[in-house]
Amino acid sequence: MKKIINPWGEIEGYNCFGCAPQNPSGLHMEFYEDGDDIVSFWHPDGKYQGWLNTLHGGIQAVLLDEICGWVIMRKLQTAGVTSKMETRYLKPVHTTDNMLTLRASIREQRRNIVTIDASLFNEAGEICTQAVCTYFTFSREKALQDMHFHECKTEGE
Repeated sequence: MKKIINPWGEIEGYNCFGCAPQNPSGLHMEFYEDGDDIVSFWHPDGKYQGWLNTLHGGIQAVLLDEICGWVIMRKLQTAGVTSKMETRYLKPVHTTDNMLTLRASIREQRRNIVTIDASLFNEAGEICTQAVCTYFTFSREKALQDMHFHECKTEGE
């Protein structure tokens, strides 16, 4: 498993709620490449709860959408936007868990429309939440010129 370097980490004004390391309210997600999958390990915090000791469903959706975006950036080396997201909440996610694992990969690609499967696992390794995200991707040229895209590399590349 190789850590993906966040290419925007040092850019002034970069404040993504999901992955900007300096956003004080953000989730500070980091990503790894594991074969065809992109993986993230995230420590839940009580400040993101919906019900008592339960991670808010909206935060779960953000985590899943964010990892899907990183699938596009790393695997296709371009930028994209979510055009549709279907989320299934299967089990409660507890804010008292030490660590959650997220995993996502490309299911299908048709021209510039990409379908991604993503799952959120609790500390015991049980699938708690699943999402299918449909992304509209941009040409690499447009991503570089208009979307502030930077090549997405892993450590050691």
